[in-house]
Amino acid sequence: MRVMTQAERMNRLPKQFFATLTRKVAELQKSAPDLINLGQGNPDQPTPPHIVDALCEAARDPVNHRYGSFRGESYLREAICSYYEREFGVSLDPAREVAILFGGKAGLVEVSQCILNEGDLALVPDPGYPDYQSGVALAGAHMEYMPLLRENDFLPDYRSIDEEVARRAKLMFLNYPNNPTAAVATPDFFEETVRFAKRSHTVVVHDFAYGAIGFSEKPVSFLATKGAKDVGIEVYTLSKTYNMAGWRVGFALGREDVIESLNLYQDHAYVSLFGAIQRAAAVALTESQASVRELVDLYRKRRDRFLQTLSDQGVPVLQSQGSFFVWLPVPEGVSSESFTDQLLYDEHVAVAAGNGFGRYGEGYVRIGLLTDETRLYAAALRIARMYHRAARG
Repeated sequence: MRVMTQAERMNRLPKQFFATLTRKVAELQKSAPDLINLGQGNPDQPTPPHIVDALCEAARDPVNHRYGSFRGESYLREAICSYYEREFGVSLDPAREVAILFGGKAGLVEVSQCILNEGDLALVPDPGYPDYQSGVALAGAHMEYMPLLRENDFLPDYRSIDEEVARRAKLMFLNYPNNPTAAVATPDFFEETVRFAKRSHTVVVHDFAYGAIGFSEKPVSFLATKGAKDVGIEVYTLSKTYNMAGWRVGFALGREDVIESLNLYQDHAYVSLFGAIQRAAAVALTESQASVRELVDLYRKRRDRFLQTLSDQGVPVLQSQGSFFVWLPVPEGVSSESFTDQLLYDEHVAVAAGNGFGRYGEGYVRIGLLTDETRLYAAALRIARMYHRAARG
């Protein structure tokens, strides 16, 4: 039998950072039952019961046992538009400005296939969600990294982007509230983004996965910015807002030609989401949002206690503005990976090394607030012990 030769595009894929972390944690858990895993972004709360009930009811309907509409059901598109009008004051056309996705991640990878040719250039945040790079790599395009620095509130500085790079960039990824830094964007920043995109003719893709989770104030939708729909799209997922990570349902909104391209791509790749999931998603978006408010309050309480415990133990912290992450500086002179490994093996706490999100993530670790307060308190004490031990060298 002839040995299969893998397509070159597969060889371009970056190393899957979280797969390595998961393997380490799984191996250690065999001998360390007290391990506290704060390394991944997997919501720990169940999907609200009324959404589950809607799924069960819809699953019994034979209509949903057949192939559905290629581009999703009209009732879900209308529910999405109603949600955006109500929550963010953004008016959308359900027929031309909505693409239903098999989870936000799928759309973030697909958009590169839709826009980038081999040799094209994309602007990618550093640190940033690793799958932005996956999509660009599959397209055979090149990446220019935009540093997210503490002194700039973890926002990219468009003035620092070389003019030739800006001219060549066909696509730019942004993500606020931010994974991994827990920073938020301001309306002024998004206005500057629109101006930059218009000057450089760059398509903006704003990953709004944590759009419901803000602490000081409600997160800002990029599409609420004047001119945003002329230059880009926003990708939203129900994974974080409604604890529906395993359901794989999201959507892309905004610029019509980009949305049409995503829909066309999916016409060839899929048929459509299971109708019962679409029905439940519509219920999530249109019925009571009390569970969302309760969830944000839960994350706020977890954040406050966790950061206060670290601070009380003498560990310098950064305030998380949104998402369910903490972006914690490691002691000076200690690498992110070294700190992460020592914390895992010595204190049995799993966190994600900052350099796994990019070069400018070095010097930090990302911590997910995805277990109960008692466990988070215990984790904070262990992290503080490790921090002071590492700082002493």
